[in-house]
Amino acid sequence: MTTESDPPVSPGLWPAPPQLEFLATVAVEVAAPVEVGRTHRGQRRIIPIAGGTVTGPELNGAVLAGGADFQLIESATSSDLDARYVIETDGGERLYVMNAAYRTGSAEDIAALARGERVPAERIYFRCAPRFEVAGERWAWLESTVVIGSGRREPDRVLIDLWAVC
Repeated sequence: MTTESDPPVSPGLWPAPPQLEFLATVAVEVAAPVEVGRTHRGQRRIIPIAGGTVTGPELNGAVLAGGADFQLIESATSSDLDARYVIETDGGERLYVMNAAYRTGSAEDIAALARGERVPAERIYFRCAPRFEVAGERWAWLESTVVIGSGRREPDRVLIDLWAVC
């Protein structure tokens, strides 16, 4: 918020945005959804996580079965997603992931996703901000790093590209 005493800011003087460093692509295999039903906040759905892979320049491993994506479908066009799962790195370290996401698109495209149909990623806004709890030292830096992601839903899996904000 500016006041009359603040100098005007010229667009050419705005600070540079932070840099991003690619971390990995997470491919999450999903099982059939568990429909909870309509609550006072919207339609509740739980998507079990059956496994998956993590592939990146340094971070590689597997998504372990047993997690889930707890979804709140707020309207025909938007969903609030809260996925919780464990990544086991190729080195044996375990990373607990809490991935908060927002997904929106046209009512037609969102309905197509719900039916298990493929929708071009550019027609769906799907962004996330995962947080990590790490057992071990190698990946402890993730606990104090902001990570952002861009997701896309395929019929049998979710792909999430992750970047560390430098």
